[in-house]
Amino acid sequence: MTKMKVLAVDDNRTNLHILQVFLKKLGHVVVLAENGEEAVRKFEAELPDLVLLDIMMPVMDGFEAARRIKAMTRDRWTPVIFLSALNRDENLVEGLDAGADDYLTKPINFVVLEAKLRSMQRSLSMQQASIDSLRRVQAISDNVLDAIVTTDETGAIVSINQSTERIFGWLQQELIGQNLAMLMPEETMLGSPGRLPLASEGGSSPIVARECEILAQHRDGHRFPATITTSQFTLDNHRMLISVIRDITERKQTERKLAENAHQLQDYYDQTQAEQQLALRLMEKQLHRSGLNDRCLRYKVIPATHFSGDIVAAARSADGLFYALLADATGHGLAAAISVLPVLALFYRMTKLSRSVQDIVLELNQQLQESMPVGRFVAVTLVCLDESSRRGEIWVGGTPEAFLLDGTGQVAQTFPSANLPLGIVTSSELGGAPMAFTWEPKSQLVLCSDGLLEATNAADEQFGMQGLIRAAANTSSADRFEKIEQALQAYQDGNPASDDISLMLIDCP
Repeated sequence: MTKMKVLAVDDNRTNLHILQVFLKKLGHVVVLAENGEEAVRKFEAELPDLVLLDIMMPVMDGFEAARRIKAMTRDRWTPVIFLSALNRDENLVEGLDAGADDYLTKPINFVVLEAKLRSMQRSLSMQQASIDSLRRVQAISDNVLDAIVTTDETGAIVSINQSTERIFGWLQQELIGQNLAMLMPEETMLGSPGRLPLASEGGSSPIVARECEILAQHRDGHRFPATITTSQFTLDNHRMLISVIRDITERKQTERKLAENAHQLQDYYDQTQAEQQLALRLMEKQLHRSGLNDRCLRYKVIPATHFSGDIVAAARSADGLFYALLADATGHGLAAAISVLPVLALFYRMTKLSRSVQDIVLELNQQLQESMPVGRFVAVTLVCLDESSRRGEIWVGGTPEAFLLDGTGQVAQTFPSANLPLGIVTSSELGGAPMAFTWEPKSQLVLCSDGLLEATNAADEQFGMQGLIRAAANTSSADRFEKIEQALQAYQDGNPASDDISLMLIDCP
């Protein structure tokens, strides 16, 4: 059973300490008070589940304390057990009259006390279950959009829910005792006025609950289409009926509009497209930060659908370090685009603080581990350049290998994809320190996603790493990016890409 919060009250501190130790040993939370007045204050502040109360105490005795405590617990039963050396019958009667639920004489028999506590605990658990059930029923009834009307077998209204007032315009006190017929025009009722639409002729045969359409009437006189479902139950040997009435005005209007205006489906489609374009513009605003306008960077992102799972990002720290990121989330489209947004936000926050590549990678991995569902991950290439010393660091995980090109476009150094994508394993298992490198004047870094390498021609042959290297070879650093773009476009020759494509070319000053 769940533990209780117990208020123990006794002016004898030794007795109070013994009670405290005993109750804590049973796993309960204990609140202590040394007289009746303090007990009342503690009860109001702590709202305990049960009270163990001595009778003979200074300031305020237990009888008066019990009366005041019971006066504060009208909506919820809180058991009070008197613990007292007074053992005459009149003491027991007075204690019970004061509101006590049980009585135990001192010296306390702790075996009996434990049994009484278990009994009270079971009763409190049942009380809580009943309270929870009632609250659930009340919450459901109050939030049901349909009118729920309970009537007796003559049609007199016994109870309604809040939606009945909203739908029909009548207040509860105005409807109770009236006939259900007042909610419907005469032509809706079957047979004589006051008869329920689904009542049987004999009045005793069971009603089969089924939905039928009716015409209902508002308090102001206007009529509206509705459905009614009526079922019966027996309460205290009396036959009762429950009618669930739903206003279907909107449904009827929708049906008419659909019948008269089939082109609304096209309007809805156009609106959806407009919303998608708005979402696309919002995503692009998030992705295209000012750091991407850096003098040493050129990039291209070609989404396979409206939304790209590839992102590129760049930023300079206050210390003058240049950072660049190319990330490729699992899949493509809106789901992939959403997956990489946390990476983007974290990248810009950490680069502003001049954090190391290793720190950024570990933090990104931790974020993705916590936020991404199983089976979703992000491949990443992360670069940091210190232009003043011509030193850089690069970390490649899951994306294709990166290259350092010399002034003529030849591969001077290769950075293999030696690490797992982010979000798959824990940061402690990720491993793989960044690779350090230096460069000569007019060098450039080339980063790309696998979508670029997997782009195909009409013969379904992939562009591949060799296609990228050939496109960059024997070109000047100034026009190299355009040459790669042209080579890829010519290779595809209008053939659509099956995955997002991203490319970054970074000057190494």
